[in-house]
Amino acid sequence: MANYYEILGVDKNATQDQIKTQYRKLARQYHPDLHPGDEKAAQKFKEINEANETLSDPEKRKKYDFELENPGMGGFNFGGDGGFGGFGDIFGDIFSSFTGGGSNARTEQNKKGSDVTLEVELSFLDAAKGCKREIKYNRNEPCSHCKGTGAKNGTAYTTCSTCKGTGQVQYVSGGGFFRSISVKPCTDCKGTGKKITEKCEYCQGKGYNRTATTVTLDIPAGADNNSYMRKRGFGNASTVGGEAGDLIVVFKLLPHKLFKRKNFDLYVEVPISYKTACLGGKVDIPTLDDAYELTIPEGTQSGKLMVVRGKGIKSRQGVGDLYVTIVVEVPTKLNKAEKKALEAFDAEVDVKQYDKMKKYVDAMDSLFGVDG
Repeated sequence: MANYYEILGVDKNATQDQIKTQYRKLARQYHPDLHPGDEKAAQKFKEINEANETLSDPEKRKKYDFELENPGMGGFNFGGDGGFGGFGDIFGDIFSSFTGGGSNARTEQNKKGSDVTLEVELSFLDAAKGCKREIKYNRNEPCSHCKGTGAKNGTAYTTCSTCKGTGQVQYVSGGGFFRSISVKPCTDCKGTGKKITEKCEYCQGKGYNRTATTVTLDIPAGADNNSYMRKRGFGNASTVGGEAGDLIVVFKLLPHKLFKRKNFDLYVEVPISYKTACLGGKVDIPTLDDAYELTIPEGTQSGKLMVVRGKGIKSRQGVGDLYVTIVVEVPTKLNKAEKKALEAFDAEVDVKQYDKMKKYVDAMDSLFGVDG
């Protein structure tokens, strides 16, 4: 019997809030969308969900704790009178699911097809502004000729005599009060409840065909790296007549020459001349839609961060801002006349204008005891 507390990594006396917090942490860590093709991660994710489904429900947890402390007693038939201190009521749902009578009974006929996961590259601007993208891929598509049954014309089958069409076979061990009942998929019909009398000639009885599929995605503004879209029913066909799996498209964003982003905010570095930094002025900065005229104040220092509200990514979840980092660019390879003009300028500027330089010189003097 699986120990759900160990699977979630919580103490047996953990509160519901602690269980919820740990489940969310592990679910994010092992989500199949982040580990495409990784069977171990998929199995771990399944175990985490199974553990949470039980431990997050107080009544289910109570039943589970009893079974955990009393190995081998789960699923007993305590008789119809619900005796033995009410244990009949406690295990009623469990027994009902074992015998196929409860709402939790699951058969192989309902097993969903596997998901198809694809990675799709998006340009920075397409992801930020939204776009339409046609996706082509191969999948196991339900056979249209037999409607996914694998039988000719979708009718050439009979009810499985072994499981009587339930897709399940019941196994009983022990006797009396210690009778244990378990249910497993029927091996004769592979859990479908049907026996094919004549195979479909188009899919050779599989119920599906490998098909090239094209689907158009309407990608909303704000798609980020490793974000994804799910297209329900566009995955692989079920092998036992259930619904098809889903198509999961994971986005990979290409870098941009100017922009970087964090959630819906955009970041850009804008170089300005030494003159503009000193005297101020106006410069054109990029946005997603057009150029925006930004006013640079006098005495702007390199590295100054300015914010333009509402000029980030506009998505259904909100609107981001544009963060502009000013970079003062120093001219290189000056000629003699330019150097002479710069020296004359520097000679005219009061040293007190250089606040950082003055603080630096004062700190140096203090460090080496120049002030006495």
